[in-house]
Amino acid sequence: MIELMGIYALWYREFKVFLRERSRVVASIINPVLWLLIFGGGLGANVAIKGVNYQAFIYPGILAQAVLFSSVFFGVYIVWDKKIDFLKEVLIAPVSRTSIFIGKVIGGTTDSLLQASILLLIGLLLSQGFIPGLHLTIYSSLLALAVLFITTIGFVSLGLILGSQMESMEGFQMIISFLVFPLFFLSGALFPIDNLPSWLTPFTFLNPLTYTVDALRNVILGISQFGLLYDIGMISVFSFIAILIGTYAFEKMKV
Repeated sequence: MIELMGIYALWYREFKVFLRERSRVVASIINPVLWLLIFGGGLGANVAIKGVNYQAFIYPGILAQAVLFSSVFFGVYIVWDKKIDFLKEVLIAPVSRTSIFIGKVIGGTTDSLLQASILLLIGLLLSQGFIPGLHLTIYSSLLALAVLFITTIGFVSLGLILGSQMESMEGFQMIISFLVFPLFFLSGALFPIDNLPSWLTPFTFLNPLTYTVDALRNVILGISQFGLLYDIGMISVFSFIAILIGTYAFEKMKV
């Protein structure tokens, strides 16, 4: 019971922080929309991929981008908690470090999924004739949210792993910048991956975000390279491994 109460307390704290940081929430919504409307609209006027309007083609990738950035950057709160000594107070509580990690993961996952839900609502509006070829429905939105839920668990865990090993926010942000942009650009979010140069192919196949983007395209647009079950399996394996490593990292973390 104490462990569950600890997990709930950590989740509730992260949720309250999320609600108070309205500027972060607004920025996390506006940036993907700008990518979709400006970048997608600029190329979309002249490009169609697999018979699909370019804006519709990259919409699943923009969803994955939003989840990737918000999830991994959640690890910065571990660094911040170290600096203000909040983490020390948490660690001396009669709660295991595994429960602390789980509470943090659930909190970060909730934050990212709330942002993704807003983007899905925007997508529902844009699919009403604003973006040709984008036919988002309530059913496909719920399936997309399920895919993003599994993905978010993995990337929040990754952010927490990195945050648990860092001592400064500047160092964390530098490492994350080198990590998230290759993950995003090599995921096929902005272009098909079936005609990439051979030397890039292994990087795309090892990238867990590749399977998230493919799964989202499957449930939203009906196009897929690997198949939905395969995509979900790969994302689940990544998230499971990230949880195991994150639990170990928290057990060995020094503050």
